[in-house]
Amino acid sequence: MISCDTHGWIVPCGCTSNQSGGLPRRGSYVAGLRKEHTVLLADCGGVAGGDSPYEFLRTNAILRGEVQMGVVAHNLGRSELEFGAESIRELGSDTQVPFVSANARDADGRPLAPAMRTVQVGDQQICFIGVVSPDYATTEVQIESPRAAILDVLNGMTERPDRVVVLAYLPHDQLRALAAELPEVDAIVGGPTGQSIVPTQVGPVTLAAATNKGKFLVELAMDGSTTSRMTGQVVEMNEELSDDPGQLENLSWFRERLADRDFTALESGFVSASSNSLPESWKVSGSDSCAACHDKDCVTWEASTHAHAWTTLANDKSHVDSYCQQCHTTGFGQPGGFVSAKRSGNRVHVGCESCHGPSHEHVASEGSSPTPFRAADQCVRCHDRENSPEFNYSEYWSKVQHGSGEEIE
Repeated sequence: MISCDTHGWIVPCGCTSNQSGGLPRRGSYVAGLRKEHTVLLADCGGVAGGDSPYEFLRTNAILRGEVQMGVVAHNLGRSELEFGAESIRELGSDTQVPFVSANARDADGRPLAPAMRTVQVGDQQICFIGVVSPDYATTEVQIESPRAAILDVLNGMTERPDRVVVLAYLPHDQLRALAAELPEVDAIVGGPTGQSIVPTQVGPVTLAAATNKGKFLVELAMDGSTTSRMTGQVVEMNEELSDDPGQLENLSWFRERLADRDFTALESGFVSASSNSLPESWKVSGSDSCAACHDKDCVTWEASTHAHAWTTLANDKSHVDSYCQQCHTTGFGQPGGFVSAKRSGNRVHVGCESCHGPSHEHVASEGSSPTPFRAADQCVRCHDRENSPEFNYSEYWSKVQHGSGEEIE
């Protein structure tokens, strides 16, 4: 079983019922297979959603979850490399995840991880080699040619393993080119490729890819023969799968650390540091400042689910998670807006300024200066295809209709 491109998706956010992915489902699926089969779990990389302090902790939790599932190799992908060499080594030491990378080195030329991991399964040796695209080199990380690095590993072996599987964090065109140019290996599995690739043959090599927030796994099957081609399928981690208890405990561990750390909006990586330098007119005043002139609208708003959005998070203890806070607070990361769970009790829930924009100047001018946002344009910031796939403006507007009753401005 091989995953890729988790992109911080430790668990579906729960805003809609049909979301796929998440470590609890991955753990459940793998545990189910292990009841009847020997299962090796590996990851092609791309575990993080960014390089902020919040993302570093979330990555730590995801890697802990993988180790709990018995991952045998985790390739260094683009998001891992963006943390930098020191942080990569810290993550490896803290979680004991078996990182691999044959072609990524630090600025001094030292390998960031072992080039390969070999696992014995019955009478067969399975070797996992990790590579990443040179496109993802940074000031701290040098990246060599994937093909050359893989051949160096193979040529350096005193005894050839029975199977060689390459974990390749490469764009689609580079992934296919590598498969065509590397008949020496049995399989190349990678991402990010835009969409998953069902295991297919490129000459003698089996090529496959999983992508999109870890919502899919590539399942490769091997029989007792060392010469037969590897076959398999792409499996979706959908809502039909139960949640693995061990992974739920890991999620609780993550949320406990979030509660202790209380990351600010700026530490989350979900807002730009330039938010601190916005003009005074872009300061959030809070929904209470609206009631004096818009009392009827505020009464309508208080009866809406938006006005109780924070409670939805608190009910399942996800209110400590910056990813969720973005859409369940007012003015996330803006001057005068939501800062963190422990510091912003007066900016929780979706308030007036979530749609109309920061109202400091509007309030100061007693309404002569308009609020800066066209409210109808703001809906899709949170009601996007991931979190609200069936969003329809007319239908949703009827649930919060206020003001003139016409299209919201």
